[in-house]
Amino acid sequence: MTQTALVLIVGGLAVFVGAIVQGSVGFGLGLVAAPVLTMLDHSLMPAAIQVVNMTLPLFTLAVEWRKVDWRGVAFGVLGRVPGGLVGAVIVVYISVYTRGVFVGVMVLLAVALTAWAISVPRNAVTVAAAGFVSGVTGTATGVGGPPIALVYQNAKGPQIRATLAMFFFLSAAQSIALLALVGEFSGRAAATGAVLIVPMVLGFLVSGPLRRYLDGGKVRVAVLVVAAVSAVALIGQSLAA
Repeated sequence: MTQTALVLIVGGLAVFVGAIVQGSVGFGLGLVAAPVLTMLDHSLMPAAIQVVNMTLPLFTLAVEWRKVDWRGVAFGVLGRVPGGLVGAVIVVYISVYTRGVFVGVMVLLAVALTAWAISVPRNAVTVAAAGFVSGVTGTATGVGGPPIALVYQNAKGPQIRATLAMFFFLSAAQSIALLALVGEFSGRAAATGAVLIVPMVLGFLVSGPLRRYLDGGKVRVAVLVVAAVSAVALIGQSLAA
């Protein structure tokens, strides 16, 4: 099986699972898919996953846009802009193998923070700070959800999903622009990301019926385990290269 086929099949499955989770709880696509795609073909990352990251929120917003916390989005984006610049610098000056370790470590950190569900007060400072961290990790690795999700964890489901969706859409658009500016957004990565939109759409459609029936806690535990295992495997692969 060719590398391209592996990316589309295995990576597509990871995107499908990640879209189910993000469609259900508001985030999770990057946690599941970024380590897998990086292992399969690091040259596609983080550009390919950002194409998917920018598209998925539109489906959530089509349903729940009225629940967006616009004040929170504004402060999050305020922090996200300089964070994205830092992330772009990391992509340019850190080797692909070191970046693989960085992706793995960031995913493990995100998994730990998400699993512990640390209580973070939601105000202008914390949302802007979360936006900054999300900008760094999101642009450099494709995993930018957990910092913002932690700040909004005590909000109601529709508000979490809608607010994160708007933030992720704007964040991914910024990351794509920055990656293109520094020459890290290739046509091949863009095309791969476009193809991966198909399993993403299927995952989102599956998340609709499951959203009200599944125990979010159990689903999240399973996803975090898969993400952690993928991250550890990626770190091992990168260190052995």
